[in-house]
Amino acid sequence: MLMEAIEESHIAVIVFSEDYASSEWCLEEVTKIMECKEQRNFTVLPVFYKVEPREVRKGRMSYQRALDKHKSKFGEDSEKVKRWEKALSNASYLSGWLLNDGDESKHIQDIVKWISNHLDRTPLHVAKHPVGIETRVVMLKSMLNLESNDDVVMVGLWGQGGIGKTTLVKALYNSTFRQFEGSCFLASVRETSKGCKDLVTLQEILLKDTLLLQQRLEVSNVDKGVNIIQRRLSHKKVLLILDDVDDLRQLNALAGEGKWFGNGSRIIITTRDKHLLTCQGIYQDHVYEVEALDDSQACELLSKHASQTHQIRIDLVDGALNYAKGLPLALEVLGSLLCGETEDVWESTLMKFSRSPNKNINNVLKISYEGLDENEKEIFLHMACFFRGWKMEYTKKVLESCDLETTAGFEILVKRSLIRIESNILEMHDLIQLMGKDIVNQECCDDPGKRSRLWLYDDVDEVLSNDKVRITITIKVVLLFFDFNY
Repeated sequence: MLMEAIEESHIAVIVFSEDYASSEWCLEEVTKIMECKEQRNFTVLPVFYKVEPREVRKGRMSYQRALDKHKSKFGEDSEKVKRWEKALSNASYLSGWLLNDGDESKHIQDIVKWISNHLDRTPLHVAKHPVGIETRVVMLKSMLNLESNDDVVMVGLWGQGGIGKTTLVKALYNSTFRQFEGSCFLASVRETSKGCKDLVTLQEILLKDTLLLQQRLEVSNVDKGVNIIQRRLSHKKVLLILDDVDDLRQLNALAGEGKWFGNGSRIIITTRDKHLLTCQGIYQDHVYEVEALDDSQACELLSKHASQTHQIRIDLVDGALNYAKGLPLALEVLGSLLCGETEDVWESTLMKFSRSPNKNINNVLKISYEGLDENEKEIFLHMACFFRGWKMEYTKKVLESCDLETTAGFEILVKRSLIRIESNILEMHDLIQLMGKDIVNQECCDDPGKRSRLWLYDDVDEVLSNDKVRITITIKVVLLFFDFNY
């Protein structure tokens, strides 16, 4: 019964006393506890009652005498005794409490309070329909090398807006946080840290969550917060997730270096900007690129959100999948809008979105554009309106003639997950292209002639027919275009 209870528990407290090792049953218990710790998320807390951890670890004094008796009984090379010795040694390295003197009732209250706080650490809500998450979590856990406590590991999750980075990292947090002495999931770092005071707030939350405090530690400024984090967490094994980071200033305030945290700690950063990860010293072998769902997963996610009670034409389903192109955000929004609707509504909605992007999707994608400098904004809009699918070298010639710095510009747009370069061809997600075109259209909804770019035949025809001054300008642009083309 006791072994079954250990298997069903989340936390085990081992009280190592002077006579602990003399009991075969106690040794079987500690062996079972350490086996459970290796196999799953299981917190083990040793209490060293009037013994030192090194006595438990090295088999000294009373522990040595007890183990010698067991060897005499079961044999010098007994596998059972070797298992006991290994379990004792592994347990002795865990963080716990030393109870040598002082008020024992006070120590007991501290232990109970810690366990109570630890049990209050609850999993995060991941998603209504977490499709395609499980296999990715397995890959990320492999990258984190959770079995090792030799060092601090930093991992970056990189990808475009709406691709599912936050959903994935929430699921990863839920499957690992009980392996750490403290954990903290800092959501929406970009949005929360717009001012210096807001960075202080994030530092206070980080300290409160990882140290399992009842109240926040008061931090007066960012620099002081950095020192407190280093001092309080440098010997603590923690799991820290910084979600949606977009500025190196945020990383410098919250997780500047691995040595801020104790060995075995894991720091995970999600971002749309791959360059931030490089600046943080996280290189390719520790960067996980979050990609779009495959066709099967996309179809499953759409169907779960749309949850139709009647059959929908396959061409309409295919149209919705083609619109979303595996982007989880788009599949969720589109599926929810079409939930329970008729085929006519499906057809009308898809037609509307093909002309003008959905606001909820567009606002998420637009964040990446708004963080660009002017040079990169111009290049991106040119690409969205004209040059998607064109050869990179030709496009560079055209844009450089417009005084744009394309070498750095293309590199930044790739790292911000706004464009891809595939076999020297410039590419982007359909919804990102639609977002770029919408930015241009919003420059003036009623008069195409007041927009910075025109790509539709009807708009060009209207402008050329009604504005003679603009005709001259447009002809020059067209001549420039043909000069490069031929």
